[in-house]
Amino acid sequence: MEELDLILEEAKDQMQKALDHLEKEFTKLRAGKATPAMLSTVRFDYYGNSTPLTQAANISTPDARTLAVQPWEKNLIPEIEKAIINSNLGFAPSNNGDMIIISIPPLTEERRKELAKMAKAETENARIGIRNARKDANNDIKKVEDIADDVKKDYETRIQNLTDKFIKKADEILAEKEKEVMTV
Repeated sequence: MEELDLILEEAKDQMQKALDHLEKEFTKLRAGKATPAMLSTVRFDYYGNSTPLTQAANISTPDARTLAVQPWEKNLIPEIEKAIINSNLGFAPSNNGDMIIISIPPLTEERRKELAKMAKAETENARIGIRNARKDANNDIKKVEDIADDVKKDYETRIQNLTDKFIKKADEILAEKEKEVMTV
């Protein structure tokens, strides 16, 4: 029984990781509101090393449509500005000598639909991860010896219930993100 409980816990952990990853990916999908996470993928050349922007500058949101990037060293401004432009995020940064200002343009209807489609794709990836965790757990349960078949069936049912719960949660996260993206 203890072995089956461990399999159940491992499946639950894997399913939670799939949801956590989904939420992390959703922070990168901008919904018209500026958030520092929008720049989380930006890297730039810092003395020969590819460095995440967050390790060389403060990123803040003075208002809902603006990002402010304050590098810790002023001489990095041109390099950071170039990295933001090359990041394919669709931002046009400007600098005032002290910091980089990024105005977030309002989303077009077409872009909103595109973002909703991207959110659905990410959610499907999360569902696949959840179902793979279920499949792995069920395979592990079948391999356990010296346990009655009805006990194994009970654990498979518990795994399925867990799967249903996590997929429902992923769908709720998607619905929330779609609402956020489609709201003008």
